[in-house]
Amino acid sequence: MFSRILIPTILLASAATLANADNHNAGSLVKVMSADEVQWGYLNPLRGVLSPGAADLWGDRTTDSATGMLVRFKKGFESPPHIHNITYRGVVIDGMMHNDDPTAAKMWMPPGSFWTQPAGEDHTTAADGETNLIYLEIDSGPYLVKPSDEQFDNGERPLNLHADNVVWLENSDLHTINADNVEITHVWGSTAEMGGSMIKLGAGFEGELKTDASEFRAVVVGGEVSYNADDLDEPKFLKAGSYIESTGVYTHQLENQSDHEVTLYIRTNSRFSVQ
Repeated sequence: MFSRILIPTILLASAATLANADNHNAGSLVKVMSADEVQWGYLNPLRGVLSPGAADLWGDRTTDSATGMLVRFKKGFESPPHIHNITYRGVVIDGMMHNDDPTAAKMWMPPGSFWTQPAGEDHTTAADGETNLIYLEIDSGPYLVKPSDEQFDNGERPLNLHADNVVWLENSDLHTINADNVEITHVWGSTAEMGGSMIKLGAGFEGELKTDASEFRAVVVGGEVSYNADDLDEPKFLKAGSYIESTGVYTHQLENQSDHEVTLYIRTNSRFSVQ
């Protein structure tokens, strides 16, 4: 069941790639992909419909590279105990997810929850929502599933951070927040090298997220945000599961036109500002 099979790359539908979107962003590149533009395959193609669905948003999980992917599970899914060859992080976008030791009682994590799964640690993953969607991120690949009898201790410890236990800050020395109705939390790494944060844009937010990072990646994990750039004829509406990427100096224009919060997960290797 747990063969060392490299999983074929999932191809993505065309997404907007904008270069030099305005004079202030010379040399930068941005890619915007709505959730509706994602083409789905299977996390383990050999298991077909029994496997969770999967789609790489960036990178290639079949190679030795960092990768961010969407994974979706049917209600009632529960994997057998297994390990992975690499550590991964998960952010719940939709549904209710459980990820823990095989003998652990179920702790269902709702949207906005975050967990880490160390390489080599035995665990199971289960889903209990009508629809279940996560963003899964690795710093190196390939992403493989292996049997429990090959488990090992890599020195890392798992983290299950329920959405109710996330501490949100209005401003901090992590990143610069010069806007009302915006909150941020840092979930891994550092702002000096590479790290992950989540930000909440309150109802009615309209502003800019500025970055000069060589790597900036954002995934909408809750709500719907309007995204605009000079190259776009009209704003692009990005619901949960959508993806934004930029390199170099760039200003992302964001607007929350709804009555609900919008939550973004951001992976970057530099500080950013929201204003």
